[in-house]
Amino acid sequence: MKKGTKLLLGGVTVAAAAAGAIGAVSMKRDRKSKRSRAPDAWARPGMKVTFRAELMPGRDPDERTYEVTDLLPSGRVLLDRVNGEHTQTEFERQ
Repeated sequence: MKKGTKLLLGGVTVAAAAAGAIGAVSMKRDRKSKRSRAPDAWARPGMKVTFRAELMPGRDPDERTYEVTDLLPSGRVLLDRVNGEHTQTEFERQ
């Protein structure tokens, strides 16, 4: 191969590697921004949720219904008049 051809191929290779690196960095930034957004919430503050009957046997649905006071970044909720964090699986689907 001639010296000019080797130089040209080397330049193309370096340019392709640089473009790939820039693309990887931009994709990584896109993923971080998506994670920082709040996920679609299954509950909102002020919303009423009802515990499943298996978790509170012998109680009417009105006695198992509580108001959401806060939505945590983990997707769990805090309830009015109930201690602890609770997940979506603990409640009936509406």
